[in-house]
Amino acid sequence: MKLIKIVFFALLTISACQREKSSFNNKKNYSPDTAMLATAFETFKEKDLTHRRFKHADIEPLILKRGESKLFEISKLGQSVQKRTLYQLKYGSGNKRVMLWSQMHGNESTATMALFDLFNFLEGRNDQFDSVRNLLNKETTLYFLPMINPDGAEIFNRRNALDIDLNRDARETASPEARILKHAAEVNKPAFGFNLHDQHIYYNVPGTPNPATISFLAPAYNHEKDINDVRGRAMQLIVGMNKILQQYIPNGVAKYDDTHEPRGFGDNFQKWGASTVLIESGGYKNDPEKQYIRKLNFLIILNALIEIAQESYTQYEQKAYQDIPENATKLCDLLIRNIQAERDSVTYPIDLAIKRDELNAPDSAFYIRGRIDDVGDLKDSYGYEELDAKGLSFMKGKLYPTAINHPNELTKEKVIGLLRGGYIAVQVKNVANNKHYKWPLLLTGNGTIYGNSPTLGSQANFFLAKEGEPKYAIVNGYLVDLSKELDENFKNYIQ
Repeated sequence: MKLIKIVFFALLTISACQREKSSFNNKKNYSPDTAMLATAFETFKEKDLTHRRFKHADIEPLILKRGESKLFEISKLGQSVQKRTLYQLKYGSGNKRVMLWSQMHGNESTATMALFDLFNFLEGRNDQFDSVRNLLNKETTLYFLPMINPDGAEIFNRRNALDIDLNRDARETASPEARILKHAAEVNKPAFGFNLHDQHIYYNVPGTPNPATISFLAPAYNHEKDINDVRGRAMQLIVGMNKILQQYIPNGVAKYDDTHEPRGFGDNFQKWGASTVLIESGGYKNDPEKQYIRKLNFLIILNALIEIAQESYTQYEQKAYQDIPENATKLCDLLIRNIQAERDSVTYPIDLAIKRDELNAPDSAFYIRGRIDDVGDLKDSYGYEELDAKGLSFMKGKLYPTAINHPNELTKEKVIGLLRGGYIAVQVKNVANNKHYKWPLLLTGNGTIYGNSPTLGSQANFFLAKEGEPKYAIVNGYLVDLSKELDENFKNYIQ
């Protein structure tokens, strides 16, 4: 046990000198060693998962190969609606039972990636983390259920193949995936549960432009929102995880409203006696594939498992959970302030909030369609990207008079020239099977320009001009500064 404590502090304290002087009894005073935690993640990161839109076929081999190490017990729990196997990986032999399940919503994959990083970590050996592994193996039994909704993941869709929200099916268990999850809970009888999700990227920490990169909830097990020992332990675990996160994303953590949802799995796990933590992965600037947030998941889940094994979560006050601010929804992808617009012969100042929706294409890839999400006085709103357009006016874009045969006819120089000339769209005569293209320009098969208006719900396609000269183009919600070199990484689609 003494060796375990020493290694645990090697993982979590800030300097070698402090680690040598620390003991587990002083753990309330530790500060996480960012370099040490980051090294663990970088060392054990699963290299075969590099983006959010992986499928069941991508992770199934990664699950099955775990059987070779003999550290994991692999079980087939059943099948989804479309006959994809749901797996459970069991690790350890301790009396503290912990159940972790991810991707109940098929398009919420961040934590699934982190679980595979954690599997790699647990399979490591002969390094400075061996005592942590021995601790977890001896004190806990871990049950991992990655990708509860493989059919949804196949098309990157929230719901399952029956259009059921699995996280609202704990009461009826109408879907096979929900029945599998509930049965696993009945068999495993966990003392702790981790319900792993993604939330939309537009949640922010109230009163700040900071995304709620991670949000938590200790779900209520009844409508009265009572706090018993079971729910209280979940709150304490969250306090410990928040302590870690403040080292990485200060003022970037929030929590959900705890109104009881009788259909929710988290609420029911809490009712069934498992101290349950909901972890929601939100947004982080310049992290579209959520690889940094994946790292955060790895760190806080590993930390929480160690604290369960050591029972060190008991040091935290439940009140500190209540101090975590609740999610706000004041974020957008692009916020443009102080535009001078004209409509119905009325000239007026306006702010526009623009969101970029991900849409699935028939070829399984995705593309972006930007839309105006809010209009008016948006001084209390924020954007991942913001522009003060004071002195600039809303300007409609034009259709280029000459159609082209194929997007390959466009070059960077041609596109920037068109935009600077006020042309936002080009007609394509022969729309290819592959309709994806990289340019910040509207390509249309029928010559229609969609949007071109500062109205709520319109597609976000227009110019910002000064004295009739375009200075910025907004194409599918992307902001293009016409005084700078053109980027070529846009995810657009021929309309």
